[in-house]
Amino acid sequence: MRKGILSLMAVMTAGALTLTACGDDGSDDAGGSGEVKGKVGVILPDTASSDRWESFDRPYLEQAFKAAGVESDIQNAEGSAQRFQTIADQMLTSGATVLLLTGLDSNSAAAVQRKAQSQGVKTIDYDRLTLGGVADYYVSFDNVKVGEEMGKGLEKCLGEEKSNIVYLNGAPTDNNATLFAQGSHNILDKNANYTKVAEQPVPEWSAEKGATLFEQMWTEQQGKIDGVLAANDNLGNAAISILKKNKQAGKVPVTGQDATVQGLQNILDGTQCMTVYKPVKQEADAAAKLAVSLIKGEKGETNGTTNDPEGKRDVPSVLLTPIGVDKENMKTVVDDGFVKVEDLCKGAYAAKCKDAGIQ
Repeated sequence: MRKGILSLMAVMTAGALTLTACGDDGSDDAGGSGEVKGKVGVILPDTASSDRWESFDRPYLEQAFKAAGVESDIQNAEGSAQRFQTIADQMLTSGATVLLLTGLDSNSAAAVQRKAQSQGVKTIDYDRLTLGGVADYYVSFDNVKVGEEMGKGLEKCLGEEKSNIVYLNGAPTDNNATLFAQGSHNILDKNANYTKVAEQPVPEWSAEKGATLFEQMWTEQQGKIDGVLAANDNLGNAAISILKKNKQAGKVPVTGQDATVQGLQNILDGTQCMTVYKPVKQEADAAAKLAVSLIKGEKGETNGTTNDPEGKRDVPSVLLTPIGVDKENMKTVVDDGFVKVEDLCKGAYAAKCKDAGIQ
């Protein structure tokens, strides 16, 4: 690459959207505007709801911005709306020209977006839509489809038996959790053999609170629960801990999401029915591509819109496709490099990985 000239190219390979920094021979110079000047501030939500934010999103975003020659500042709000606001103020003061945000709740995230807008700074909602916000773009997976994958997975594990189902939904402040639940109900409500006997959102996606809520459900239903629609692997593992306590782990199918090492090992153990793999690199690359486009004063490429009912607007969006995962296709997650073999298959899991075709 010759000095001072950068461009960005989106490449679709095997369904993955990647970023490539290109030279100045003109063949791959999308904008023709030369050096990319600007700074992107990224605020991730927490470290408790999922290990994806620090283990995957942060390094993928850092890699994408570095490849594009763009300065980035990536910080984590650690579950605090006040810290979220403070970080945003610091980023705006230090000259960020684009903010990429995963909000903890819509109210605090929308306040940050409005302040950024008043200063001429563009914003992108990352993974979670800010209801009533003013983000210029939204990048995520199709979250209704994520819920539908969980519903299909639980249906596959339950079969056509008469079954009592409980739902452990995500945080009530997270719009994604609403969409996951919508997708799950799209599938499971159609099956006349299934009866919903309990449904609760889990504040802050807390595994501890999820375990408490599920234990209450178990007690109230006198153990007559046949399936658990848990909205992510952490909540799934929380439910499994209570099932183990009652010697029912492996007998009651439990769903999950995020394809964490714990979730995948639970599937190998037979205590979790399935999970949902969201190739985070695709999401990070798409978000970085949009951010660079905004820095260059260009219009970002999207593949749809997402309705914000509170803001009464359709937000230009990049929506990616989630993948339901069980033992049969778990190898895909490893082959993509999302989970390392040495982490998944250590100790007693070596033989179980081998049985699942993972070496």
